[in-house]
Amino acid sequence: MEKNQQRKRVWIIANRLPFTIEHNDSNELTIRRSSGGLVNALTSYYEQASIDVDKYWVGVADCTPQVWEKEIIPYTKDDKVKFHPIFVDEHDYENYYSGFCNATIWPLFHYFPTKVEYHEAYWEAYEKVNRNFAEQLIPSLQPGDLVWIHDYQLMLLPALLREQVADLSIGFFLHIPFPSYELFRMLPQLWKKSIAEGLLGADLIGFHTYEYVQHFIQSMKMVLGVENTFHKIHYQNREVYAELFPLGIDYAKFSEKAVSEEVTEKVNFLKNEFRDKKIIFSVDRLDYSKGFMQRLNGWENFLQEYPEWKEKVVFLIIIVPSRDTIDSYQEMKSAIEEKIGTINGRYGTITWQPIHYQYRHLSFDNLIALYRHADVALITPLRDGMNLVAKEFIASQVNGKGVLVLSELAGAAVELNESLLVNPFDTIAVSDAIHRALSLPLEERIQRNRIMQDRLLHYDVIQWINDFVDQLDLVTSSRNQRKANALNLLDLFVKRYQSAAHRIFLIDYDGTLAPITNYPKDAIPTEAVKNVLRKLASQPNTKVVVISGRPADTLETWLGDLPITLVAEHGSIIKDGKNKWLDTLNLSPLWKSQVMPIMQTFVSRCIGSFVEEKKNTIAWHYRNTLPGVGFDRSRELINNLNILLQNTPLQVIDGNKVVEVKPTGYDKGTMAVRLCQQFQADFVCCLGDDTTDEDMFIALNEDAITIKVKEVHTNAKYFLPKQSDVITFLESFIH
Repeated sequence: MEKNQQRKRVWIIANRLPFTIEHNDSNELTIRRSSGGLVNALTSYYEQASIDVDKYWVGVADCTPQVWEKEIIPYTKDDKVKFHPIFVDEHDYENYYSGFCNATIWPLFHYFPTKVEYHEAYWEAYEKVNRNFAEQLIPSLQPGDLVWIHDYQLMLLPALLREQVADLSIGFFLHIPFPSYELFRMLPQLWKKSIAEGLLGADLIGFHTYEYVQHFIQSMKMVLGVENTFHKIHYQNREVYAELFPLGIDYAKFSEKAVSEEVTEKVNFLKNEFRDKKIIFSVDRLDYSKGFMQRLNGWENFLQEYPEWKEKVVFLIIIVPSRDTIDSYQEMKSAIEEKIGTINGRYGTITWQPIHYQYRHLSFDNLIALYRHADVALITPLRDGMNLVAKEFIASQVNGKGVLVLSELAGAAVELNESLLVNPFDTIAVSDAIHRALSLPLEERIQRNRIMQDRLLHYDVIQWINDFVDQLDLVTSSRNQRKANALNLLDLFVKRYQSAAHRIFLIDYDGTLAPITNYPKDAIPTEAVKNVLRKLASQPNTKVVVISGRPADTLETWLGDLPITLVAEHGSIIKDGKNKWLDTLNLSPLWKSQVMPIMQTFVSRCIGSFVEEKKNTIAWHYRNTLPGVGFDRSRELINNLNILLQNTPLQVIDGNKVVEVKPTGYDKGTMAVRLCQQFQADFVCCLGDDTTDEDMFIALNEDAITIKVKEVHTNAKYFLPKQSDVITFLESFIH
């Protein structure tokens, strides 16, 4: 038993199991294996995984528990994967899947806000089914298990598992776009907050593109007020990583199949069928996000603007049936077919039809034959998380002659930028791209394809899975490394201090030397604070630096009589001992006239907030506002300022109940490193409590003693439990 517990256990959790359980007209049970890209990818991973790994697949079952026990367990007993069924009430599942998942989340995340349906019953079902997953799965989980949750149907599940099972390694991957905050905020407050909290239950969250990562981080900051360092989000005393993992394909499967005898036979049939005509090919599942009408408009414009191609090219459109029972999808299908009929009637001849259309599933061999033989693949979704069809087409281009025309709004466009990228809403651009694709010299077509093929070959689906799992292992292996209480290591620090030739202390002011106050002017230093700074600075070869966001005149009034170095406004102004204040920027203040009106607007919108103007910075304080109101307004202000200040030498700082704008090119970290180098310090101790102090913690070298006041996630190596501990800590170095 002890040996078995040491085996690694990997759980793949998705909405469905990788097979469908059906009953025919005679009520005989049949099991049909799924063939989607994700299923094939994960199946390949499980087949290649070490024998020392116990592998599980969790998803909703299409049957009762009785049928599962009697029919499915015997059927799957020889599989390398153990299947864990989730049983859900049929009515709940309908409201969860067809309702919240596909009538609310799907259109919103794909940038179709007018199609979003907001029904409380849908949300309640979504919550219930996610809880069903957790309740039916938790009894089987053990600490140390690796759990990988997939897609938008289960965004609440990471937190539900985290609450109940300690030390799980939880990954989540979103296979659709994550929208900008302007769209995500359209969800009701409870819904978006629950989704945000649910996702942040994971240790690692994966997305297809850098854009989706940035949208996600921004939304988490706006909804939950979390802080981040690059792609690391600090949440509930944990670190959650949001990273880029573009989904690959099984490259070898497509490239090898493309030259197989059965596919070659079908390619020869296509050559004979269409003889001297160029083939443009399109295959997509029936969905409004695929942009069929826009694609047809582009094709129609091509036929009108480039009549020289008449009877020389055909457009093969394959639409894969999807959600046939939904009225809006039937209406969409009818509109597409009507448009196809109109184009064929207007531009076709007795011997030539510009569009060949089929509404059906294609066999794998037929699909690969079309991939291989098509002169152009026209893949122009209005929005797509990735779009594997585009990658499959490139992998199947064994002779390299085909050209990919791809929507720039598909996730795959980031990797396939040697294709002809188009805006699918731009009818003229689409038609021009078709003409260009048909006209490209063969040598250029081959060269473009070879570059993309090499990229897809080296980052295939197995590499994608291994990257995610390896990163999840790395993240969770360091998750439990707690910061040490600096007070418990005082003796060690004092010994290092005593043996050093040159010592420097870099100390923040508000929240570190003085407690945070409602009004900045009230944070006057106590005599105890001034005494400890004076005594510390009088020690041989010891430099004391108070480095603050405060303006210079405030620091001068409070601490100017001490033999210490003062650094104001996050590092832009400095005074060393009794020397004069030196402004390191000498920047024109004209930029303030652009920022000040925006901040003043938010003062009028948020009672209790106020603006503080300094020499090189402007700060909007909201510590005295109503709980929640100030935070909400601060998110709006940050959003507005970030838009305003794009491509300017200014940056926005999201501090402790303050939003500040300052010129770029300097920060506390830059100044801290400079002072350490000038003083040739071989003992460095840095203390701070705020976001801006993280710049120092990151910039200082590995030997520095970096301390965060209060135990929160930080780049500092140590922490002090409370602000009042700072004086006790500093006094220990005075002898």
